Amino acid sequence: MKAISELNNFDKPREKLTKKGVQALKDYELLAIVLGSGTKDKDVLKLSREIVKLFEDDFDNINLEKLTSIHGLGVAKASQILSAIELSKRYLIKQNKKITSSQDIYDLLQEYKSKKQEYFITITLDGANHIIEQRVISIGTLNRSLIHPREVFADAITDRAASIIIAHNHPSGILETSDEDILVTKRLQESAKLLGIELLDHLIISKNGYLSMRDLELL
Repeated sequence: MKAISELNNFDKPREKLTKKGVQALKDYELLAIVLGSGTKDKDVLKLSREIVKLFEDDFDNINLEKLTSIHGLGVAKASQILSAIELSKRYLIKQNKKITSSQDIYDLLQEYKSKKQEYFITITLDGANHIIEQRVISIGTLNRSLIHPREVFADAITDRAASIIIAHNHPSGILETSDEDILVTKRLQESAKLLGIELLDHLIISKNGYLSMRDLELL
């Protein structure tokens, strides 16, 4: 009986999608289709509603630990959800998002502000400053040996980018430009000029805000 009930609960949103289109489904119904099934103690719609409640409370900080804290949601299904979210983010980034200020960059890179390691990120843009792609180039302490111009600009050339923005986080939360930060920026700026690709900005981000090399007139 449980198996039949579970199948019926899953079929309802799927049938609704077939008849009315995906836009007609509520959030928990979309999630039920992603999950496919619930557990022996909790049907898929009930489980989906609980997950949506978690999304509503703190979507920006959703992670594997928070998802698996929901009774009945194991690592496998939680991983499915996180993968679907990440895939959506990557494609939404490309939907004509335009960078007009350093604040736009900081808003885009919110997921890195509380990272425990340093992430070096590049954002390639077209001639109208629309985002082409966002990439993590390296993870670890920022220095000139790790951040080689070849690694930074290879993808920019492939993307036929008109300009590039670079950014990295400070896990300490301290918002100050180090000598190494400035040296890396100058080195990449020189390489950008040779390649005919403009280096628009270098952002340092943390849980306490951000610094823009452009705004500070260091670039």
